[in-house]
Amino acid sequence: MREAQLRRAIDSRDVIGQAKGILMNRRGISADEAFDILRRASQELNVKLAELATTLATRHHELDPPPS
Repeated sequence: MREAQLRRAIDSRDVIGQAKGILMNRRGISADEAFDILRRASQELNVKLAELATTLATRHHELDPPPS
């Protein structure tokens, strides 16, 4: 049980890091600023931070503008 909890915590941390990296790259912001954006969006949308980060990490390509 404890091992599964630790695994989930590590997985959450990894995906949050990926989402922060995506925001940092796209917006040219710091890690702290990226985390703050994720945290605020999580609160405003009433979605767990890890769930929001997973969505951003797995679907970020859908947000790319179409090629011109």
